[in-house]
Amino acid sequence: MNKRVLLTRGNLPGHGPARLSEAADVAAWTGSDKPTPTELAGLATGVDAILALGNDPVDAALMDAVGPALEVVALASMGFDNVDRAAAAERGIVVTHTPGVLAETTADLTFALILAARRRLPAAGASLAAGSWDVFRMDDYLGFDVHGATLGLIGYGQIGRAVARRARGFGMRVLHHDPYAIADDDLSTAVGLATLLAESDVVSLHVPLTEETRHLVSVRELAAMKPTATLVSTARGGVVDEAALLDAVRSGRLHSAGLDVYEREPMGRELSPLVAEEHIVTLPHIGSATESTRAAMVDLAVDNILDVLSGHPARTPLPGTPASPAKVRV
Repeated sequence: MNKRVLLTRGNLPGHGPARLSEAADVAAWTGSDKPTPTELAGLATGVDAILALGNDPVDAALMDAVGPALEVVALASMGFDNVDRAAAAERGIVVTHTPGVLAETTADLTFALILAARRRLPAAGASLAAGSWDVFRMDDYLGFDVHGATLGLIGYGQIGRAVARRARGFGMRVLHHDPYAIADDDLSTAVGLATLLAESDVVSLHVPLTEETRHLVSVRELAAMKPTATLVSTARGGVVDEAALLDAVRSGRLHSAGLDVYEREPMGRELSPLVAEEHIVTLPHIGSATESTRAAMVDLAVDNILDVLSGHPARTPLPGTPASPAKVRV
């Protein structure tokens, strides 16, 4: 094939990187930290493909630094807000992501956050670890039941439906709001956003981050929820107005939240105040973090690269984007 491919991280799971090395010349970032845009641009010059993670900015400047050889950017991620899609379209570059391989795993974590936040599990565990469990009290760490509660799903794609299937096992009533899924099914009832917010005991977010969904849940939406409700997000951090969420929880206008995603990722030592709030369960974006799922994500990204560089359409291009480069590359 005599093509060049850049991996924005080394030590990726699965057999995909080895398969890629058999078919192309592969370079990988070897640093322990995330590469800066300048470092990435220096490595990427002249490559035909980039395999990137979901938080690696792939903007017009990087595409121009690579040059006209670039045919495909394959994300080992279902989300794609880190890519300048308009710039890629202008340059005829295919951009792919990894739907279909992480829905069930992310749905598992969504339910873990629901249970942890509703039942106040981290706070109770911290009390035990601190040696504060000295007597049994009937009013210690009282939470709310998950079984029989109403679950509202904002976004009803692969992950949302997987969460709905789990909710059935808990005897939950499930509602969903999604402009692309306006019909009821055997798992959930389609409703307007106002109805979903007003009636749900748990609101779970499953939408991509776009200009339309940025701060989709903010002051007005939080005020429309029950004060006993829980907000959960395994979507993208920017979908939630974090300052508004923190204020709602601290003031008691919302019972709790469970978050796996944030407006600023990763945090490092400069922690968001969300992390210290007792009624907010926080995790470091691990929705897809099982060995098999992360390996499957990398493998699918590699499949997309190999297909495009071999002159075939990509398997999973971004919704509404071309599966093949728009022009012949040199």
